[in-house]
Parts: sequence; C-alpha cells; structure tokens
Amino acid sequence: MEGKSYENRLRCLGLWILDEKRNSQDLIEVFKIFKGLSRVGIDELFMLDENTKGTRGHCLKTRCTGDITRHFFSNRVVKRWNLLNQRTVDAPSLNAFKNSLSRIRDNRIRFFMDWVR
Repeated sequence: MEGKSYENRLRCLGLWILDEKRNSQDLIEVFKIFKGLSRVGIDELFMLDENTKGTRGHCLKTRCTGDITRHFFSNRVVKRWNLLNQRTVDAPSLNAFKNSLSRIRDNRIRFFMDWVR
C-alpha cells in the first residue's frame, strides 16, 4: 500500500471515501422516507415532480419544498436521487437498494462524489 494515494488505498480495501459514504447514506435515507421506513414524512421534505417527461430515470423524481438553505439534506440529495434508475428506486428491500448503490458505485465512477479533482 505504500506509495498509493489515500483514495487508491481505500479502493483496494473496498472502503468508501467520506464524500461517497455521506452521499450514499443520504440516498438510503430518501429510500427509507419513500418506503415509509422513516419517521420523517415525504411531504415535509420533498414534492413529487409531476413535470417529468419521457422515460428516463424513474417515476419518483422530486423537488425540494419550501425555502431551504443550500446545505440542507433535501437540497443536497435531490439531484443525485433523480439520476437513479427505476430498478434501483423500486428495490424491494433496504438491502437490495444498498446493493444497487454498490453496483452504481462500481459502474459509474464518481457518481457519489460532490467534486472531482
């Protein structure tokens, strides 16, 4: 491991970078909210977007509700949630959703990153 960058060491060990972990946990929380597994109600944070056109993405596209600051949870997660595909959003269980996120991480490099070096 000597001589490898921090990110490469984490990848070799199968660990997530902190940005990736935070963003994946945000998506997991949104999944819980949509499936009714969270105490937070969907109407408190999100509004389903009725204006989605075509078949790209999934049917649960959302927008933030109210006047929310830039770093608030729902504002942070909406764009990434809307990029998920229908199969991932319709996962039958929380573990299936987490497995889908892992596959997305493997196939779409930097999907969970907020910035690119």
